[in-house]
Amino acid sequence: MADKEKEKTAEALGGDPVKATAARNKVIVKTSITGIAVNVLLAAFKAAAGIISHSIAVVLDAVNNLSDALSSVITIIGTRLAGKRPDKKHPLGYGRIEYLTAMLVAAIVLYAGITSLVESIKKIIDPQTPEYTTVSLIIIAVAVPVKILLGSFVKRQGKKVNSAALEASGADALFDAILSASVLICALIFIFFKLSLEAYVGVVIALFIIRAGFEMMRDTLSDILGRRADVEVTKEIKSIIKDEPEVMGAYDLILNNYGPDRNYGSVHLELRDTMTVEELDRLTRRVEESVYRKTGVILTGIGVYSYNTGDDEAAQMRNKVREIVLPHDFALQSHGFYVDTEAKKMRLDVVFSFDADVKESLAILYGELQAAYPDYDISITPDVDVSD
Repeated sequence: MADKEKEKTAEALGGDPVKATAARNKVIVKTSITGIAVNVLLAAFKAAAGIISHSIAVVLDAVNNLSDALSSVITIIGTRLAGKRPDKKHPLGYGRIEYLTAMLVAAIVLYAGITSLVESIKKIIDPQTPEYTTVSLIIIAVAVPVKILLGSFVKRQGKKVNSAALEASGADALFDAILSASVLICALIFIFFKLSLEAYVGVVIALFIIRAGFEMMRDTLSDILGRRADVEVTKEIKSIIKDEPEVMGAYDLILNNYGPDRNYGSVHLELRDTMTVEELDRLTRRVEESVYRKTGVILTGIGVYSYNTGDDEAAQMRNKVREIVLPHDFALQSHGFYVDTEAKKMRLDVVFSFDADVKESLAILYGELQAAYPDYDISITPDVDVSD
């Protein structure tokens, strides 16, 4: 949503979510097919060159290209499965399958890195003299710019359509370009100086590939577990909501992700205590429609905080309560304040930091607020810092 290219694509499709999803899947499949074709051709040429020159680095490079092609196949399968329509068994769709796809791609990258490391170490222990030919060097030299162009293209397309699997494949292709370039440099060093370095360089590159695989897997696991909502998205949603004249504040925004660009959310609105149910119904429907149209987020639940109006005493108490609560480091925000001066009841929500001992912090706040308002029945609801 924050990506300008994705916004232009959505606008071009008229904001139709079905068409947008179909267009996105089409881009992923086409990009993956391009990756398969290029990687299979490169693998064939490199394997031939590696066998002829007895170069383990070139053969490993060819195997790596095949793993890239497999990654693209998995990406296509994952996209197809994730695009299945929601059903009774999975009413929110199959979008999260894409995260599993991205994890498989990351596992392939990790496996390729470990395999390269093992083979390179074997060659250090039991070295063999490589025999480079002009043809093999030309093939390796051509592979470098091809993989750079392919990797940049796939990664760019992945960012455009928010596909973690494509981004991972693109990053892997760029690593392949580095691997091929290092093989070429090692070959030239061997030809001119009779110094064989490819096994040692292979170890270094393998470690970089392993690191990249771990990082890809870590990021995908974060998506599966549920990561903190993007700050630009949450700010945009709250800004849209606050544009409504009746809304005095928007809090407790929670976004649940069910696949790339498939977000469901809930939020609390602070509204004046004189609103009717009919007014509230019109407002919430308007907010839901506006947020979905502008961000694609479906608000499945809108809660309400009542705001005291026409009561100067309540306003003074609200300010004093904030002066008591907010100076504490563990209290990130205070909202949802409401007081019934006749019944002597006060309620508020406090957002606690993740490193706070909530039970201990609540005891401190209750003690201080009770000391300031001994005649009141005070209720504090602890909130989690789930979004900005």
